[in-house]
Order: sequence, then C-alpha cells, then structure tokens
Amino acid sequence: MYLKKTDGPRAVTLANGSVMTRADLPAPDTRRWVASRKAAVVRAVLAGLVSRSEARERWSLSEEELDSWIAAHLTHGERALKVTKLQRYRQP
Repeated sequence: MYLKKTDGPRAVTLANGSVMTRADLPAPDTRRWVASRKAAVVRAVLAGLVSRSEARERWSLSEEELDSWIAAHLTHGERALKVTKLQRYRQP
C-alpha cells in the first residue's frame, strides 16, 4: 500500500475521543459550505491536523472567513456555523 507523504499528522484524536483523519475533511473543490463541513475544517485546524495557512490555501478561504468560523464554533458551537443562524450569533 502506498501512503502519500504529508506534512503534519495523518490522524488526530479529538477532545471527545473520536479520531479525525485527513479523509474526513471536505474536498478541496468544495463550493457549498454547510455547517458540518465548516465544523470539520474548524475541528481539524484546532486539533492540529491542518494548519491555518494550509486550510486557507486548500479551500480558498480568506483569513477573516476562517477566523469567523473558528470564533463562532468556539463561542456558540456548530449550530452557529449555519448561515440561517448567522444574525442570531453575530455580535452587535
């Protein structure tokens, strides 16, 4: 079996005990960002599976967009990543 060389870990253990691998991440050409895909990217960045710069480059995200996803997830959880809930959780 051939394993592709990657920088960083191939898998990490999350706080809840589950294991997340690079295969669990959204495809690099993702255009439709639902809350579960955003949460997967945020969990990967926070756990150290993917660096911030790699995440921004891989999914063509701006620094502000990624930072807002991380802040919303840390403050209010995955539900805050839904577009329909954006105004509810946004700071005035």
